[in-house]
Amino acid sequence: MTRITQWIRAAALLLAVVAAPYAAAQTSLSADQLQAGRDYRPIDPPQPTSTEAGMVEVAEVFQYSCPACFRAEPLLEQWKSQKADYVNFVRIPAPWNPVSEMHARAYYTAEALGKLDEMHQAFFNEIHVERNMLETEDKLAQFFARFGVDADTFRKTFNSFSVHTKVQRAGDLISRYRVLATPNIVVAGKYVTDGSMGGSYDRWFAIIDALAEREHQSQ
Repeated sequence: MTRITQWIRAAALLLAVVAAPYAAAQTSLSADQLQAGRDYRPIDPPQPTSTEAGMVEVAEVFQYSCPACFRAEPLLEQWKSQKADYVNFVRIPAPWNPVSEMHARAYYTAEALGKLDEMHQAFFNEIHVERNMLETEDKLAQFFARFGVDADTFRKTFNSFSVHTKVQRAGDLISRYRVLATPNIVVAGKYVTDGSMGGSYDRWFAIIDALAEREHQSQ
């Protein structure tokens, strides 16, 4: 069995075990049922987003090394398949320490090379299933090679000005959102919510949907 096959099987098992309760009983909330401080924290002042007019940005602040982000990932993927058409989902990797900054650079490198869709879950699995922290540039170069990226292309992209700029922007955004833990969800640059506010994955996603609907109706 190849390592990539092992990743696929691990991801499928995690999705079956963790996502099943969410699929079985989904909660629906309206915006007037939400309470600031309990279900979300307002961002003051609200921050601009790069999402086009008429759409609502829902951003996940995450780290590849974060166990809670790993557990939430299959549920986020399921939610993405059911989200409203007006929701633009984006991810923001948190560059809070040397390892998470390395991973943030890897995220934007994969994005720049058109490899993010096939590598995103693989990053999580390599760290949390294979116990390879991918904490050095050399380890990341070897990892990217499994996806057909030669070492020279990886290193040029990984150390490029554009990737460096995106990592800096991610750190600046997260600072302005005043997000201190992962995973957190930021809706429209105006509201932050996390799993502890939801109390369950089911209710957390209902809060996200209700906040996005509120913003969409106000446009």
